[in-house]
Amino acid sequence: MPSPLHPTAQVPVLETERLKLRGHRLDDFIASAAMWADPNVTRHIGGKPLTEEESWTKFLRYVGHWALLGFGYWVVEEKATGNFLGEIGFADYKRDMEPSLHDMPEIGWVLAPQSHGKGYATEAVRAAIAWGDAHFGPSQTACIIYPENLPSIRVAEKCGYREWQLTTYKGRPTLVFVR
Repeated sequence: MPSPLHPTAQVPVLETERLKLRGHRLDDFIASAAMWADPNVTRHIGGKPLTEEESWTKFLRYVGHWALLGFGYWVVEEKATGNFLGEIGFADYKRDMEPSLHDMPEIGWVLAPQSHGKGYATEAVRAAIAWGDAHFGPSQTACIIYPENLPSIRVAEKCGYREWQLTTYKGRPTLVFVR
């Protein structure tokens, strides 16, 4: 019997000067889970470190987005070293919030602490946006960011996102940006 198609086979690979954005592989889980368990990473994304179980659910959701919707998250890898730097992509999380983001792809990004402050997020977001513009056409995309997450707000603004509305998500004030 032929082996099934590996799930990352359908994920496009994007490259920038310093980065490679590619589909998740099973061996990425250790680095992904370590990143999501770091309180410095999660303080502005959900507010608490994730358990291994929660990270696994997130990891599977990334692969599932590509398989079912034709878009999702990429691993951000440093081209020169192959090191895992973080994750970026588009999702439809069916969030229970107002305004509704249903039918509007939501971009998100997260980088491991050793990757912060090097311009990787802006570089990766710009690559993902270029892919999104080609894939989604003239549709708007959105992102949600806690107001105290100033580095992510700067990345969003540098990449053309503008503050649209202040809302509440899971009991916390949350800014909605659109592009």
